[in-house]
Amino acid sequence: MAKQLDYHTIHEIFTRFHAAEPEPKGELDHVNAYTLVVAVALSAQATDAGVNKATRKLFQIVTTPQQMLELGEERLIEHIKTIGLYRNKARNVMKLSRILVEQYGGEVPNSRAALQSLPGVGRKTANVVLNMWWHYPAQAVDTHIFRFGNRSGVAPGKDVDAVERAIEDNIPVDFQQHAHHWMILHGRYHCKARKPMCPTCLIRDLCQYEDKTV
Repeated sequence: MAKQLDYHTIHEIFTRFHAAEPEPKGELDHVNAYTLVVAVALSAQATDAGVNKATRKLFQIVTTPQQMLELGEERLIEHIKTIGLYRNKARNVMKLSRILVEQYGGEVPNSRAALQSLPGVGRKTANVVLNMWWHYPAQAVDTHIFRFGNRSGVAPGKDVDAVERAIEDNIPVDFQQHAHHWMILHGRYHCKARKPMCPTCLIRDLCQYEDKTV
């Protein structure tokens, strides 16, 4: 684990991220808050590309919790069976859809606690939805962000909760909104687990990673 970087270094890192990509976007396809919840719930232990392939036709016919209930679990499975743990995920999607219809009038709630009360929706999923749909500066820490935060020194922590707190505490407020996407995209495409692309890294000179590749 790298040591925590100072304010000025972190500010420079995110200044560079912003200059390279001012408006970073999440890569999960969705058409509204509900389909975003479904997509993020399906993405656990799966790739965004794999989820998008599975939901492409699904979201053409299902965009509300009521439509999902009318579709039914077995027909949902036919759409998502290429995704890992699809049976359990289908069960959770049907349960959360029923709760949204019965308790929230078919609308997706915009509080973290309410979102986390839904089956299959943990803190990370709730934070993704809050960030991507309501533009709240919530920080969803996945494996890419956890790796990047610890390697670089931007947000070191022993677990995802510690990394989330480090992001909120140490990244300047003007970068908080997009911090999650800048870090996940950098971790996914540059600061890779096995072969990090250090020679072409935008922040090579600022990063604390001791095992930088040449």
